[in-house]
Amino acid sequence: MMLTRRSLLATSAAAGALAAAPLRAQSAMPVKMILNWRYQGPQGWFFLAEDRGYFADAGVEMTMDQGSGSGAAVGSVAGGGYDMGFGDINALIQLAADKPEEAPIAVYVMYNRPPFTVAVKADSDIHTAKDLEGRKLGGAANDGALKLWPAFADVAGIDTSGVEVLNFQPSLREQMLRTGEVEGVFGFVNTIRFSAMLSGMDPDKEIRFINYGDYGMDLYSNALIVSKRLAEEHPEQVRGVVAAIDRGIRDTLADPDAAIDAVARREALIDKRVEKLRLMATLSDEMGHPEIAEFGLGMPDPERLKKAIDIVVKANGLSRTPALDEVFTDAFLPPMADRITSLG
Repeated sequence: MMLTRRSLLATSAAAGALAAAPLRAQSAMPVKMILNWRYQGPQGWFFLAEDRGYFADAGVEMTMDQGSGSGAAVGSVAGGGYDMGFGDINALIQLAADKPEEAPIAVYVMYNRPPFTVAVKADSDIHTAKDLEGRKLGGAANDGALKLWPAFADVAGIDTSGVEVLNFQPSLREQMLRTGEVEGVFGFVNTIRFSAMLSGMDPDKEIRFINYGDYGMDLYSNALIVSKRLAEEHPEQVRGVVAAIDRGIRDTLADPDAAIDAVARREALIDKRVEKLRLMATLSDEMGHPEIAEFGLGMPDPERLKKAIDIVVKANGLSRTPALDEVFTDAFLPPMADRITSLG
């Protein structure tokens, strides 16, 4: 389903016409979506899309549940519990290699810079990836960075034979690092940075990040993924949801405070100041790849995605290499002219 640039323009024009047509007059189709994490600032665009009626315009009655990790979202959609999710495309690549008939497909890639990291205390003697050898590390079992640990170790040349990995609940991550129960924790840079801030730590002074991207893992990350059943049986609704989320991101860029207010309507106890900082950092650090000027947000560079697939396959010793169109399709994207081409 990966289209050429010429066919993309033609398909996108047709898709845009379908997505633009209000479907409110029809009975709304229930759709269940699993998010990557608990309600936080970087999910504000989803909630703006809901609050401003964009999902309803697509003929969809959307239910969004909190998630337990970007990797877990892929399994939740593949298992049939959810129709779509906001999940890690690298976990999708692994599933597509092993169980292609079960794997969902990405339809809108949002995180185009690798956010994966191992965070250590700044006063530790861990300065490089090699320094992680023989250490006690920890993270949530479904964390995207932890799932990519074997791939990172392969790329960075880390001997993992003496590394101990402890699993614990996501809410304990910063506490486990602060108290020294583990020497490093897996996660997304901005998730750890701002969760540490909420726990009373100064991440700029107390935490050092060993970032996967600094060692050649030029990967994509979170994307809107949908079940193959939904894509095949309800393509108009999928196009509409993709367009709705694109509009939600555009609205977030125009008014970040409105996005944070939308999150607060779901989770009143959030620290709105910290969540706004988290949102703005996510936009710049995880979504601000220069390629969006050429391809538009949501559309990965096909050659870069192919290299990312190869990295994941090689490092994890997967049995086969999924084709591009088993991982991502551009068939549901709005026209390039209607998509975001700059986050500045």
